[in-house]
Order: sequence, then C-alpha cells, then structure tokens
Amino acid sequence: MDLHFFTSYDGTELAYRVTGDGGAPPLVCLPGGPGRAAAYLGDLGGLGAHRTLILPDTRGSGASAMPADLATCRVDRLVADVEALRGHLGLDTFDLLGHSAGGSLAQLYAAAHPGRLRRLVLVTPSFASIGLPSDTGAEEVLRSRAAEPWYARALPAYRAVKAARSFEEAAAHRPAFEPLMYGRWDAAARAHAAADPAQRSLPVSEAFYAGYAPDTEALAARLARLAAPVLLLAGERDLWPTAAAAARAAGVFPEAELTVLPGAGHYPWLDDAAAFAAAVTGFLAR
Repeated sequence: MDLHFFTSYDGTELAYRVTGDGGAPPLVCLPGGPGRAAAYLGDLGGLGAHRTLILPDTRGSGASAMPADLATCRVDRLVADVEALRGHLGLDTFDLLGHSAGGSLAQLYAAAHPGRLRRLVLVTPSFASIGLPSDTGAEEVLRSRAAEPWYARALPAYRAVKAARSFEEAAAHRPAFEPLMYGRWDAAARAHAAADPAQRSLPVSEAFYAGYAPDTEALAARLARLAAPVLLLAGERDLWPTAAAAARAAGVFPEAELTVLPGAGHYPWLDDAAAFAAAVTGFLAR
C-alpha cells in the first residue's frame, strides 16, 4: 500500500493510499467514522484484486494534516477535498465509494458535482447529510441478536451511544457496543474494533456534523437528477443504517440498486468478503 500526498484547496496537505492490482479505472473510497483513518477499510475484502483503490484520509485524520480551521472538517465543506483529489489524480470522471459517514460525504459530492461521477457505491452509509433517518427498524434488528452472549452488555451500551451528546462521550461505551456493529463477533471483528481508537481523530469526529443544517429539499432535488447509477449496499444486521432505512433512501435516486448482504453488519467486507466484492464489482461492471 503506497502513501501519497496532495495539497487541497486551502493549502492543507492531505494523504491517500493506493492499493490493489486491479488496474484502471481507480475506485476512490471515502472512509467513515467520522474521522477514522482510511486504514480500517483495508483492501475492502479483496476488492483491490478487481480495482485499484484510492483511500484518502479525511483532513485531520490518519496521515492527513490537521487544518488551521477545524470548521473545514464539516461534511459539506469536505466536498472540496474530494474535488481537489479528483483534480490531483487527473480524473475527468470517476467511480466513488463511500462507507458510513463517508457515504454522507459521497452523497453531498454527488449533489455538488453530478457530472463527475460514473457510478456511486454507498456502503452502509449514513443519510444524515440529506436529512433521512438511518435507524428505521433498529429495534427489530436488536431483537434478532438477543441470543448472542455479549448482548446483555451491548444493548445498554447501544442506548448510551445513541443518547451521547458527543463522540467523546460515546467513546466510553463503544467497547461494549462494538459487537453490534459486526455480523460476527469473531477474532477479525475484535481486532478491527480494537484498532478504532488509535485510528480515530475525535476533533474531526466532533466537527463533521457541527453546525451542519442541510437544505434537504434542495439536496433531494439534485440527487433526483443524478445520472450516475447508485448501489446502496446494506448489511442485514446493521443498525446505522438498517436495511429498511437503506431501502427508503434508495427512492431518493433515479437509478438505484439495493443489495442487502445476509448476516452482515456495518463492515460487510469483513462478514462476507466474497459476496461484498461480487456485489460491488458486478455493479461497477454493468
């Protein structure tokens, strides 16, 4: 995995990694968290065997510099960093993937620069940027996991995370809550979750939605005119977003395909790498 740097619109030096031997065209992959370094994406369950992956660290996280103005880490203002990366890579049009909070950013980029996108892949994305709920039907998902041995500790932690007023406040409850984020709480999931605190920049997390008040009607109107096909990939066991929330959000886009991976959580490439790669590569090839 090669590390590269470029200078964004305001002089902030940002980092991105290039991985995979899948050749051109590249797939730009926006990480979530928010504020988590792109390292947690790995090669997206082997997706790099099919496409060259461009994995940028959000400003202020990972190897990217902390900006002079933390307000530039707000989700709508990060659109300018994605556009600066596109220009740096010399791409006239490109395929874009956004995971979790990175899905929020990807949706805003699509609204602002629709002509730049060939295809858009939203992997277990947040819909906060366009004002739609992400937890529709979450209680049903929770009940489906009640027999898990860790559930008695995870459920109150989930409630506490939802009620937290900041990412810093939520951080104390995340260790007990984390099993709910994965389809299987196995060794790979535990290692992935354990890496989170070191990969996450809490200042960026706090700034990501701070003061953000979307014009939901205007955004919906722009996305309703998006020519690029959209893949919404949800996990059957995910809580943010639930499969039900993703199905509702699919109606925002004129050409959207919804894929729900059985048994998968918020990081579906860990739960079923083969099915994840097949869904994404199949969509990009069509």
